[in-house]
Amino acid sequence: MKPVADSKELMKGAMILTLAALVTKILSAVYRVPFQNIVGDIGFYIYQQVYPFFGIVMILSTYGFPVVISKLYTEEQAAGNIGRADRLLAVSLVFLSMLGVLLFSFFYFGASWIAGKIGDPELRPLFKVVSVPFLLFPLISVFRGYFQGKGNMVPTAISQVSEQFIRVATILILSAVLVQQGFSLYVTGAGAVLGSVTGGLVSIVILGFFFLKNRGPSLFEHLNPKNLFNDAAWVIKALVVQGLAISISGMLLILLQLADSLNMYTSLLNMGMTANEAKSAKGIFDRGQPLIQLGTVVATSMSLSLVPAISGDKSINRRINILPKVRLALQTSLIFGAAASVGLSSIIVPVNIMLFENGDGSNVLGVLSMMILLGSVILTIMSILQGLDRSLFPAAVVLAGFGLKYILNLLLIPDAGTMGAAYATLIAMMAVMVVLIVKLRRELGQPVLSLASILKILLSSAVMAVCLRLFLFITDFGYGYIEPDRLGAIFQAFSSVAIGALVYFFVLVKTRALTEDEMAALPFGSRIVQLFSR
Repeated sequence: MKPVADSKELMKGAMILTLAALVTKILSAVYRVPFQNIVGDIGFYIYQQVYPFFGIVMILSTYGFPVVISKLYTEEQAAGNIGRADRLLAVSLVFLSMLGVLLFSFFYFGASWIAGKIGDPELRPLFKVVSVPFLLFPLISVFRGYFQGKGNMVPTAISQVSEQFIRVATILILSAVLVQQGFSLYVTGAGAVLGSVTGGLVSIVILGFFFLKNRGPSLFEHLNPKNLFNDAAWVIKALVVQGLAISISGMLLILLQLADSLNMYTSLLNMGMTANEAKSAKGIFDRGQPLIQLGTVVATSMSLSLVPAISGDKSINRRINILPKVRLALQTSLIFGAAASVGLSSIIVPVNIMLFENGDGSNVLGVLSMMILLGSVILTIMSILQGLDRSLFPAAVVLAGFGLKYILNLLLIPDAGTMGAAYATLIAMMAVMVVLIVKLRRELGQPVLSLASILKILLSSAVMAVCLRLFLFITDFGYGYIEPDRLGAIFQAFSSVAIGALVYFFVLVKTRALTEDEMAALPFGSRIVQLFSR
C-alpha cells in the first residue's frame, strides 16, 4: 500500500507545482500590458533591455538548480544517507553563493561596460539593480530543492506565487508613482527592475519560515569540514552539468529576447533611425512577449506534468506506456499552439489596439504570433527528452538557437528592421524544432503523429483564419472603413476569439483529425466532441 500512497503524494505535489507555475507564468505575461500602458513604448524598451538577465535568474532559482538538488536529496534520503543529504544542501549553498557573488560582481561593477556594449549607456543603473537578485537566488534554490526533495511542494509553490505577485505589484505601483511624479523613464525602469529584488526577498522570508518551522535542531549535526570537502566534488559536478542543462533548456524564449537586447537597438541605429525611433521600435516589437507567454500556457502546463510521468515509466522499464503520453502531449501542444498562433495572427490589429492603445507594429506582431506554435511544440519535446534523461541535448540545441538568432539579427535587421528580427526569431525556432523532432524520433524509434492528423490540424487553422479575416472585414465596414477605437477593438477581439474557437474545433471534429478517445483526452475535449457531434 505504501507505493500507492507515495504515488498519490507525488501526483499531488506535481499538481501543486504545476498550478503555481501556471499562476506565475500568467502573472508574468499579464502585468506587461498595464506596465506598457503606464510607461509607453520607450519605457517598455528600457525595461525589456534588462529583463532577459533577470529572467535567467528566475529560471536558475525555479527550474534549474532546485530540480537537481531535490533529485539528489531524495536519492540520499532513500538510501539512508541522512548526513550526506545534509552536506548536499550545505555544499550546494556554498557553491551557488560563490556563483551568485561572481555574477553579481559582473553585473554591478560591469554595468557601465554592459550598457555601453548594448548601445545605451543610460541603462547603467538598471543593470546595477538587476545584479542584486544574483545574490538571492542561491538561498532560494537550496530552500526549494530541500522542500521538493522532502516531497513538500507547498513552500515552493507559495514562494513562487508570492514572489511573482510582489514583483508585479512593485513594478506597477512604482512605475505609476514615478511617472506621475515626473521622473525620467530610465529612473522609472530602475524602479520597475527593483521588483525583482522585493520579490526575491519575500520568497526568502517565506521559505526561511517553512525551513525553520520544519527542520528541527539537527541542522548542523553532519556538517564537519572534512566530510563537506569530500562531498564537494560530486555535488558541484551535478549542479554544473545537470543544473545548467535543465536551466538552459528552459531559457529558450529568454535567450531569444537576450539576443534582441544585445544587438537590435544598435542594428536599428545603424540603419539610420534616431535614438528615440529605435527605442520606440524595439518597445513595439517587445509587445509580442506577453502575447507569446500567454499563448504557450497550455504547452507549459503539459510540459510541467510530463517529465515526472515519463520518468516514472522509464525508471520501471514501462516504455510501452511512454508513447501514448508523448502522443497526447504533442497533439495537445500542436492543436492549441496552432489555434493560438493562427488565431492571434489573424486578429492582431484589434488585439494590439485593445491591449496597447494603438495598432503600431501589428504586421511584426502578426509574424511573431507564429512563435506560439513553435514554442509550444519545442517546450513539449524538450520536456519529453528530459523525462527520457536526455537533458544535455536540448540545452545544446537551445544554445545553438541563441547563436543563430544573434547572427540572423545582424544580417536581417539592417535591411528589414524589426520585421527582420521577427523573421530571425522564427527561423531560429524552426531550426531548434526540427533538430528536436529528429532527436525525439530517434529516441522513440518511430514517428509520433501521423502526417494526416497534422494536415487536418493545419486545415482547421486555415479555415479559422479565413473566417476571422472575413469577420474583421465585416465589422470594420460597420465602423465606416475607419480604424476602430479601443472600445471597438475590444468588441472585435473578444468576439473573434469566440468565433475562431467555434470554427476551429468544428472543422477539427468534422475532419476527424483525432479519434474520439484522443479528443476526449484533451482539455475540455469530451465537451467539444459532444457539442460538434450533434
